[in-house]
Amino acid sequence: MNQPSRKSTLLYPGIILAITLLSLFGKVHAHGGVAVEEDICMIRFGFYKAHFTVYQRQTRGGKEFCEDLPDAGPTTFVMGYLHDSLKEVPVDFRIIRNTTDLGRYVKWSDLEKIGDLEPMTVFYLPPERRADAVLKINHTFDRKGDYIGVVTAPHPNQDKVYRAVFPFQVGNSRFVYIALAAILAVLLFLQWRFRQINTLMRGLPLRRDRAS
Repeated sequence: MNQPSRKSTLLYPGIILAITLLSLFGKVHAHGGVAVEEDICMIRFGFYKAHFTVYQRQTRGGKEFCEDLPDAGPTTFVMGYLHDSLKEVPVDFRIIRNTTDLGRYVKWSDLEKIGDLEPMTVFYLPPERRADAVLKINHTFDRKGDYIGVVTAPHPNQDKVYRAVFPFQVGNSRFVYIALAAILAVLLFLQWRFRQINTLMRGLPLRRDRAS
């Protein structure tokens, strides 16, 4: 039985590492009120549900993001309502700096303990009804860092208020890791492929000698 060469044995961990990095960093880290459903980014708060997309057209063109953003700079958040009742109630949108030590696990109950969010707020859109069922936010992030988005909407008939809290990063190094992992995977594949070709080419003269 042919045993794998030492070079091939050394190559396997590299390939596994590249695949692991791509899997880990390539996924959209859904958390808080935002999640990916059937390749579509969705935001939920209470029984409300909306499409959620983020753009950075100045630096990333038409590329869509779910939460984490690669660059500081002009950013557009778009929520497309999926419930008619959401058009009937005032919805507000707030972005604050994440000064907690909870990272991505922060919840509204944690923010309530802070009390006044105004000193942490970098953007606030007051409650408004949107008959076109689209909430669009334009904000320019002047620095990289950890932020928290908070969307608030009341129940149309009951004395209830629903909130979606979604921590996210701006200038996230995860995107660098994705690119590095992709490059590593390609280089390892090419190395493995060229080794196969070289082995095949070295075997051709021997086959000709045997044939003659």
